[in-house]
Amino acid sequence: MVTAIDVPAKCLSCSKSDLAERKSRFGENILASAPPPSFLRLVWIAAHDTTLIILIVAAVVSLGFSFYHSPEHDSEEERTSGWIEGVAILASVVVVLIVTAFNDWSKERQFRSLSETVSSTREVLVTRDGKDEHIPASELLVGDLCKIQYGDQLTADGVLIRSTDVKMDESSLTGEAELVTKSVHEDPLLFSSTNVMEGRGVMLVTAVGSRSMVGNLMALLNSSGAGEDGSHSKSVLQKKLSKLAVQIGYAGSAIAALTVVVLCLRFSISRYGVEGQAFSVKDLFYFLKFIIVGVTVLVVAVPEGLPLAVTISLAFSVRRMLKDRNLVRHLDACETMGNATTICSDKTGTLTTNRMTVVQAYVEDIFFLSPPVPSSITPAVSRLLGEAISINSSYSSSIVPAQYPQELPKQLGNKTECALLGLVQSLGMSYDSIRAQHPEHSFVKVFTFNSARKTMTTIVPLADGVFRVFTKGASEVINYKCTHRISKDGQRVNHEIEDQIMLEADVICKMADVGLRTIGIAYKDIYSQTLLAAELTDLSLEEQTFSRNTRSGSIPCSATSKTSSLSPEVSVKSESNSGISAKRFKLEDSGGLDFDDEDSIVSGLTLLAIVGVEDPVRPEVPSAISQCRSAGVTVRMVTGDNLATARAIAIKCGIVVPGQHGLELDSDQFNCMIRDKTGQVQQELLDEVWPRLRVLARSTPQDKHTLVRGIMNSAAGSEVVAVTGDGTNDGPALKMADVGFAMGVTGTDVAKEACDIVLTDDNFTSIVKAVMWGRNVYDSIAKFLQFQLTVNIVAVFVAFVSVCVISDTPLKAVQMLWVNLIMDTLASLALATEPPTKELLKRMPYGRKKPLLTPILIRNVLGQAFFMITVIFWLFFYGHEVLHIDSGLDNGISSAPSQHFTVVFNAFVMMTLFNEINARKVHGELNVFSGLLRNSFFCCIWAATFLAQVLLVQYGGHAFSTAPLSYDQWLLCLLLGASVLVWQLVLCTVSRIFTSYLCVVRDKVQKESYPFNHNDLVNMKLQAQQNWINTIANLQSQMRVIRVLKSHPSDAEEQFLHEETWASKAVTGRRYGQHIMPSVDGPV
Repeated sequence: MVTAIDVPAKCLSCSKSDLAERKSRFGENILASAPPPSFLRLVWIAAHDTTLIILIVAAVVSLGFSFYHSPEHDSEEERTSGWIEGVAILASVVVVLIVTAFNDWSKERQFRSLSETVSSTREVLVTRDGKDEHIPASELLVGDLCKIQYGDQLTADGVLIRSTDVKMDESSLTGEAELVTKSVHEDPLLFSSTNVMEGRGVMLVTAVGSRSMVGNLMALLNSSGAGEDGSHSKSVLQKKLSKLAVQIGYAGSAIAALTVVVLCLRFSISRYGVEGQAFSVKDLFYFLKFIIVGVTVLVVAVPEGLPLAVTISLAFSVRRMLKDRNLVRHLDACETMGNATTICSDKTGTLTTNRMTVVQAYVEDIFFLSPPVPSSITPAVSRLLGEAISINSSYSSSIVPAQYPQELPKQLGNKTECALLGLVQSLGMSYDSIRAQHPEHSFVKVFTFNSARKTMTTIVPLADGVFRVFTKGASEVINYKCTHRISKDGQRVNHEIEDQIMLEADVICKMADVGLRTIGIAYKDIYSQTLLAAELTDLSLEEQTFSRNTRSGSIPCSATSKTSSLSPEVSVKSESNSGISAKRFKLEDSGGLDFDDEDSIVSGLTLLAIVGVEDPVRPEVPSAISQCRSAGVTVRMVTGDNLATARAIAIKCGIVVPGQHGLELDSDQFNCMIRDKTGQVQQELLDEVWPRLRVLARSTPQDKHTLVRGIMNSAAGSEVVAVTGDGTNDGPALKMADVGFAMGVTGTDVAKEACDIVLTDDNFTSIVKAVMWGRNVYDSIAKFLQFQLTVNIVAVFVAFVSVCVISDTPLKAVQMLWVNLIMDTLASLALATEPPTKELLKRMPYGRKKPLLTPILIRNVLGQAFFMITVIFWLFFYGHEVLHIDSGLDNGISSAPSQHFTVVFNAFVMMTLFNEINARKVHGELNVFSGLLRNSFFCCIWAATFLAQVLLVQYGGHAFSTAPLSYDQWLLCLLLGASVLVWQLVLCTVSRIFTSYLCVVRDKVQKESYPFNHNDLVNMKLQAQQNWINTIANLQSQMRVIRVLKSHPSDAEEQFLHEETWASKAVTGRRYGQHIMPSVDGPV
């Protein structure tokens, strides 16, 4: 029921001074958030890492023991430099803490900036100075008149002063899922963060920002120190990384512990067994050294740089994705999109331009292949059609003239309604004038459009006790709700079941076959019980008028009234004469009618017109669909349009390809195929449908939710699903999907709140770009893993073997911390900032179950690790002979730095740096330099790391256990480092030759074992199944028509309904005369 209270049109003054006064007195609409943790706080949090605590304790103890000195410290220099190693370890720990804290601080800024970006995109419609205008939600002030409608999420508290069947979802505040009915006189209070699920109205804002209901809750939350529970489920990549990190951590811990045990045993046997010395306090110095070595091995082995690499890569990608019209709300959705195997996409606005135009129409039993002109339609019918469209649509939908001659008029609001308003203008009428005669507050009842009813209905008063019902919506739904239609010359004739079937076949299907969205427009007059009793007849007033006029050869008075076609017998009184249409309708004026009985109100209609609305396919969509296909991503269209329209658009887009045996189903067919006899969805039945499903038409939000859940829970278990949605009821599917895309232009606030990524341009190509960026993130992590695992294996293996052989390691604790810093921070910065390329869309997705460590990646890691270990041990055992320098093999664990071990360390770092270039390619590419110069960030970091290594070797001294090297020694280290590039080329070439040989052998064996082509057998089976389904569909459709035509006229509708499936029975009056069986693409 439309209810309202009297409020001045302009409400409060909206001058700049008044707005400033209201802002200062009542506050602005910005929620106060908890202050971010300080940098020092983040440093303190990072210091709680277990391995870092062990290193800090070991460094402090090392400093303490440095005052005792080792028994082998003979020189004064060695005695005075004992403290350097402890200080160096502490300095390294400080660097790690600062880097980790800075990363967390940057991530916090990223989240806050992202939240501000999302908030800045939210707008509200307010009335200021009598004019409607869109303003950012943050500028909403107390005293504003805010218009709300289906799908909005409220950003402030207020009081409802005008309402039309408003129902709110207050579960975010109360936890109750049941919708709450709101009206002006009963429960008019509205609260921020609640969602408008039905209807529309006007709200007077009473509280904003921190003074609103949500603001008070946030203040309590911040004061209690609580935060988000962080229960967001892990993404596909996060789960794989967590599993891998745990496995590496266990292996590293075991090797580190074994290293300490071996060192302690060798020292104890040598000192106390062989030499026979007694235990001394000074011996603790050696055991402390052993613990430091073990802890350092653990630090190098544990891949603590993985979270940093993930965060850097995501932060880099999210910023770049915003330029590609992808506003990422959840960081993990970025990389999850790279694993997507299925995209369930809407049609309108995503695959099409969402600029709709009426291009065909069926009016007065005439099929117009172009928009009708005023002279081609009876004037009274034209006027009635204009009023049916103008009144029965959202008054926020309008067409604004273009600013420049070469531009098209701008469509504001619902694009389908704008197309219909354009038809009104082409018929020579002004929808603004019609709306001015019938303001919203005069409406008796409005049944707003939603995906369940698929219609919109508005009831307006005419004369005393007479009301007119205007309805528009899905053409097949409207068609079967009509018992009459306006025929030639405005005559109102019966619309029998046979006529309904023929209209669907000859008009609706023909429009849909060329990709048009078909909209039905109808009306009827209803009368109060008092007026019916006064007439003392079984005929309605409209039928009496029709009967009298048809006998005289004229059209109904409802269509011929010169003053207004809205009146069945008398014209609508003007506002000056206090006509009822100009007054606000009151409940007592209903004359005993139940306007809440939608089933009886929206039935027995008179069909005015069927219009075909064109929404052209975006020019770039077919190529984007082709890219998805080559990338191994299946695109499925899930739309509310009818099956024929959806199929035509799907063919234009390339979703349906002739000869590929894809399924195109409507909602009824889909539910019949996936549900058992009790109506329950069965996963095994769904698994037989979804792999071939390409189009799901007339879908409901429940259908979309069922499809998404079924694909994700399929027996294969490897599908990663992305879903697009724009409506409030799409929320569950967007929330359930691995990645939910909401439309930034046409999407409701509820959809945007439930999604992971907002498409700011509603364009499908933006989804393809999201796939490319997601795969780039996935590859960036794989690159970092390839690099880090190689270094891990080499460092740990060299440290352990050298300890077992000589009780010492050429890679000292501080040196390994430096290598760890290279791996964790600098390498993650370099490898995680690689820009994406179109080559990413030329391979299959990883999916949910494919391991993170691919065979190619394992080959690269093990191959390079083997080569590096070989080179290091060659230098370790024979390097001093080749370079003619003193050997470091016989030096003790506390000896001074030697050139021998410095060469080993420097060669290891050089090989690591050049292997960083190899790590840029993780799919077996031969040219590792491809695109290198495009990533200036990588080049700068690589050069900075190289320069730092030079300074560390030449001037590190005791602090880094290095001795300066000569030019010849540096040249050898550089040659050995560059050799890993040649070795990578050898690995890839040999691997390709071996793989090609295996493929040839496999094909030969298959041909000998299976003489028949398996694909041909599958195609024959699918063709037979297709022929069977199409034959049954044709027979069933023909038998249904025959049974209906043979039945008695009074039993026709009952028998027709009896023939319907269980799904069509759920929607009152909805019937389908064709396409009972699923359509399968291909010739019969």
